[in-house]
Parts: sequence; C-alpha cells; structure tokens
Amino acid sequence: MPEEAFSIDKRPLRDLLRQVQVGKAQLPEFQRGWVWPYPNIASLLASISLSYPVGTVMLLKAGGDVRFKYRPIEGATPVGEPEPDTLVLDGQQRLTSLFQALKLKGPVVTQDLRKHQVSGWFYVDMVQALDENGDREDAIRFLPESRKVLNFRGQVVEDYSTPEREYEAQLFPLHAVFDGGDWGYAFIAHWKSDGDKFKLWRDFNEAFVRSFDRYHVPVIELGQATPRQAVCQVFEKVNTGGVTLTVFELLTATYAADEFDLRSHWERECRAAWNAPEYRILREVSNTDFLQAVTLLATAERREREAERGTEEERLPRIGCKRKDMLALSLEDYVRFAPSVIAGFKAAAKFLHQQFLFDTKFLPYGTQLIPLAAILALAGDAAQSAGAQHKLARWYWCGVFGELYGGSTETRFSQDLPDVVDWIRKDAAEPRTVTAAQFAPGRLLTLRTRSSAAYKGIYALLLKAGALDWRTGEKAEVTGYFDESIDIHHIFPKTWCEKAGYAPADYNSIINKTPLTARTNRIIGGAAPSDYLGRLVKTAQTPQESVDERIRSHLAQPELMAADDFDGFFTARRAALLRSISVAMGKPILDDELSGEDPGINLDTADDTDDL
Repeated sequence: MPEEAFSIDKRPLRDLLRQVQVGKAQLPEFQRGWVWPYPNIASLLASISLSYPVGTVMLLKAGGDVRFKYRPIEGATPVGEPEPDTLVLDGQQRLTSLFQALKLKGPVVTQDLRKHQVSGWFYVDMVQALDENGDREDAIRFLPESRKVLNFRGQVVEDYSTPEREYEAQLFPLHAVFDGGDWGYAFIAHWKSDGDKFKLWRDFNEAFVRSFDRYHVPVIELGQATPRQAVCQVFEKVNTGGVTLTVFELLTATYAADEFDLRSHWERECRAAWNAPEYRILREVSNTDFLQAVTLLATAERREREAERGTEEERLPRIGCKRKDMLALSLEDYVRFAPSVIAGFKAAAKFLHQQFLFDTKFLPYGTQLIPLAAILALAGDAAQSAGAQHKLARWYWCGVFGELYGGSTETRFSQDLPDVVDWIRKDAAEPRTVTAAQFAPGRLLTLRTRSSAAYKGIYALLLKAGALDWRTGEKAEVTGYFDESIDIHHIFPKTWCEKAGYAPADYNSIINKTPLTARTNRIIGGAAPSDYLGRLVKTAQTPQESVDERIRSHLAQPELMAADDFDGFFTARRAALLRSISVAMGKPILDDELSGEDPGINLDTADDTDDL
C-alpha cells in the first residue's frame, strides 16, 4: 500500500450513525452477522456515557477499482438502494450495537449470554446514573419488547409501556438520546412545577445525554486505491473477534458485485459434482483448495500466453496459487477454468482409486490433491495413456514417500503443474518433486501412526500389491474398504511382543503392521503367530498353503511367522517394504543396514491400533 493510502481523524458519533441510517456507511458482504449479546451492548453504552474510549473504527472508501458487494448494517433501512461512501472493515459490532440501541426507534433483536435470541429496549435509570459511587453499567437496563417485566408466574411486576410510566419511573429510553431533548421537555411537563425533577433532568442531560452528542470516534479510512490483498490482510489484523477472513469469502463479496454468487456455484456446481460414493476421497476438498487449483490454471495460461508473445523468461508472470495470486483471480478466469478443475478433481479421484486410495482416512496428503487436479485438468486426454499414468504415479508416490507436501506447499504446486504436464506431453525432464524425493530406510522404524503420510502410503501400497484377507482370501477392493471393515493391525500381536521382550519402537512400527479385517484381527488376538495361524486355517476351512499364500500377499514370510521368529520376520519384511517403495518411486533405495549407516534412534513408541 502507498504511504498516504489512509487518513486518520475523529468523527462525531452522531454523524457516523446518521451515515449508517441513510446507507452512506455499509458493510462489505464478507463481514459476518451482528452477534453481540445485550450485556456487551450495555457496557458499550456505559463507556460512551462516561466519554471512555471504545476503540477505533476502520473504513474503506468505496468507489475504487476493487469492488465489493455491500449490505446495510443490521437494522438500517435506507431509502432506495443508495451506494455507500464507505465500507466498515472494523467496528461493525460496535456501530451496529450503537445504531440499534440509539437510532432504531424499535426493539433491539439481540441475544443473551447463552446466545438465546431476545428482543427489547435499552433504558437508563436517571437517578442511578448520577450516583457518583455507583457503577454506570448497572444503571443501564435491557427491558423486554413489551416494556413489561414479569415474574416467574407471568405476572407484571414492572410496567414502562407508556411515556408516562417512563417519566414516573425516571427511566430514560436510550433511543431518545439524539432526539434534541424532546423526551426531556415531556419529562419536565409531566412533573409540571416539581423543581427536584427539573434539576434531575438538567443534571442527567448534562452528565449523560450530552456525552453521546459530544462523543467523537477515532476513524481510520483506507483510500480507494487500497488493493484487495491489503483489504484482506488489514481486516484480519484488526478483527477483534479473531475470525479469519478466507480468500473464498473475500472473492465471494468481490464477484457478487458483478452478480455472481460464488458460494452457490461452489455448493451446487462444484462440490455437488462429486457427491457420489466413488468420489468419497474428495469429501474434504475445501472451497479454498478448489480456488487454488483454478488459480494454478489461470496463472499457467497467463504465463504461456506471455511466452508465446516472446516475453523474456525472467519477465514472464509466475505460476502460483498463494493468497496474493488467488485474490487477483478475475471472475472471467474463474468462470472459464472452474469446469476444467471440477473434471480434474473427478479424474484425481479415479487416479487415486487406481492407487488403492479410496477414503480420506488413509489419504497421505490432502494438499497433493490440488496440484493433481490441476495437472489432470491441464494435461487432459494426454494424461490418460498408460505411460502418462505411470509417470503420474511416480510423481505422486515420490511426493508421498519424500514427504514433500507438509507445511507450506504453494511453491511446490507452482513447480508441479508445468513440470509434470511437460513430462507427460513433451517427455521433458523429470519433475523437481521426483528428483528431490528421497526415502531413508531408517524412516520405516519411525512410522507408527497414520498421522504420517508415508505410513498411509505404505498401507495403500500393500492394498495395491493385492493384499488378501488371511481368513476369507478376499481382496481389499473398493466395496470392502467403503464398508470400513479393513484397518491396519499388528502381525506379531502387541501382547506377545511385550511378553517376549521386544521393544515397542519395533513392534509398533509399520514393519509389523498390515491391513486386515476386524474379524481376522479378533482371531489373531494376542496369541503367538504359531498359534493363531492354525486357527486361521481351521476358520478359513482351507489348506495351510492357501493361508500362507495370502500372508505372502502382505509381503510377509509365513515360515518365519510359524516359527515365531520376530527378528527374521522383521528383517525380511523391512526389505520387502523398501523394495515396494522403491518401485513406486521409480528410484533405488539403499538399505542402510547393508551400507552400514545408522538409521538413527527414535524413542517414540506411539501406536494407533486397538490390537492386543
């Protein structure tokens, strides 16, 4: 933002509320609703009556290049549909509360501290407000809409439903604070020649009512040239509710200015496109994820267009999907690329099914779906050949086992899109994600819970390799997985390993785990493999050789299990898993046991199974 992009001054509260009333000050559409409970409003009113500071209001001068859909502040009903001069970025809750309590001329619909909706009027006890030893906040009352206070039997115990009853009770309605003293003149007339009441009004008017008339609010006003990204950042920095303004919400307000409902499009056109069971893997794709994929395509096209015009490499616009890039996404680009991205996510689901990833529970990286969808959208039919699918699988598994998609990933996304598409279309050099990925064999010993992407990846590789259930002999196909009857379980049970004196760090690692049905796991129980293998043969009603073959489909050696040889089993399966990872990544993995390297020490013994 330029140095002189904002102004700071003080404005009369009366004038600010007048702007709200006539629609000259309105809210940008991305602002949340008004949520303050009435005790908070009473505290705010008390502070202003004592001329205490209540914070700064931040406004954005309307009419610039960045346009937002806007709406009146709750309770304001401006005549016609006036265009605002300013939009409220910070101070919404305070301005709305003050407008409703002081200018609405009707009951305030708010909530109590339990967030139950209530409707009523704000009054101040005139005598109590003048008590120097009293608490001003205690003098302010919130009365029911009927202005009648009932006891638990529903009987009226206080009634202020007419002006005369207000005068008698010496309760001043706060909606009359800017009426020019009309209520006060009526109050004096009601009491006629009562000098004490005249003095009461005079003192109350000076000490309380005039405080609102004299009150000035510090105002920061951002200029018309303020860019969209700055509006978003400023809003989040000053928002006292601690609510983050997402890019999606800001673009929703921006596109709404051109009569396009982004939220409705996301719900009805985008997310609805993958509601079917076969797209279950996409159920946690967010609206921001979708916008990132769209932005990747839009910025990639912009770069390609400039390259075709002969723009020098170093001056080409970059491909990206960071916050700044998404905020610059035009409505035209969104409308143009959204259908391709919808198709890209659906194609991504199909690809992941081919990798035996069916559900978010075992999806290694949700973030990797974003570049995957963008790559499939941009590559189109070129990504469907066997060779292209092989390359795509290598890129995917290198990302998973290289554990390259944790933390901040937008830069990698912007590399992946052109790298992988060029690799598929033009047989260009291997993508940077492929060349950078490394899997250290010692990592197998530290994979113990599904919080790790590589842990989930190994689980999927076992399913992809054709792992059969030891009892039924069935493959872990889509239907069985969707029934959630398959999960990861210990091969050498925890109970047996503990009794045999093995370290939790070893027997809780992925090397000693495999996908099995819950019923098969119950047959295993906490027994030694030599014991439960016999039970499996009997339960399966099949020869020993058949059960052995099913165990081998899990890259495990039944002979070593039958001998209860945990050490031999552990070494053999470790090597088998490394070979499987190496094939998936398409690059060799040097076994550190053979090379003499120390895999390192990890004392974490966490486990996420419920085995015995």
